[in-house]
Amino acid sequence: MDERMVTGELQNEDSTVELSLRPVNLNQYIGQEKVKENLSIFIQAARMREEPLDHVLLYGPPGLGKTTLAAIIANEMGVQFRSTSGPAIERAGDLAAILSSLEPGDVLFIDEIHRLPRSVEEILYPAMEDFFLDIVIGTGPSARSVRIDLPPFTLVGATTRSGLLSAPLRDRFGVLSRLEFYETKDLCAIVERTAEIFDTTITKEAASEIARRSRGTPRIANRLLKRIRDISQVKGEMEISLETTSVALEMLQVDKAGLDHIDHKLLNSIIDGFQGGPVGLDTIGATIGEESQTIEDVYEPYLLQIGFLQRTPRGRVVTIKAYDHLGIQRNDA
Repeated sequence: MDERMVTGELQNEDSTVELSLRPVNLNQYIGQEKVKENLSIFIQAARMREEPLDHVLLYGPPGLGKTTLAAIIANEMGVQFRSTSGPAIERAGDLAAILSSLEPGDVLFIDEIHRLPRSVEEILYPAMEDFFLDIVIGTGPSARSVRIDLPPFTLVGATTRSGLLSAPLRDRFGVLSRLEFYETKDLCAIVERTAEIFDTTITKEAASEIARRSRGTPRIANRLLKRIRDISQVKGEMEISLETTSVALEMLQVDKAGLDHIDHKLLNSIIDGFQGGPVGLDTIGATIGEESQTIEDVYEPYLLQIGFLQRTPRGRVVTIKAYDHLGIQRNDA
């Protein structure tokens, strides 16, 4: 199966390089100005009171910098950063082991927090509110409850599907921040910064072209730059040019709007098979061979953002704007 070039998910081969590209403080972090402004004030106030920062929920499409922001919060607070994910915490004992190892003020980052098992989530409530755990040991008549006191800490949760969070868990976060797709100018600055880290020069025009085709997502911009750098290097260029960038993006099947072959497959399947919709998400997934959750989390947000797709009570509908972009005549008969 083809690996999707334009995706917000972090691939293993790029994970080490991705970590080296992450900014370490709010001043280095490009974009998300409102989120940065609010976090800066909350962090400063918490440090003035010598208290841990209130629990933070970061939500939005993948690849926008939620993990990076969590690490920055720890750096700005001057505390340790611990990281795990919802699927990795299978039992209450797993959570107890993680929380009991924290030092006062530490930041615990839980990615994909919406995937926490319900039994674990319920144990997390008193840990977040009153900094203690109630663990039941044993079963039946011999079962007993053990209370474990915890040091004050900051939980930073990240999710691409905030609607799946239970109300009790969501209500226990004091700071809720939605990360939005990036503007082209911010992505251009990110591309130029990444090129500098790579010790590579790139023209302003080439950086702008990459930014325009990066679906508003820094992770995608950096991944495209890596592949374009490869092609430029093989060509023997001293700097990445706009011409090479355009040729490389065509090779990578990334069009002028940032859509790749899977986006085209998705839109064309709705147009060809269902007269443009409406059609259900599961049906789309079965038609193009993708999981419906992957479509909803990774592919759809950008298509909705740029107005190529609409959600209706009866299903997904391809818009006139998408027809025009694909060069397809709409049949309204």
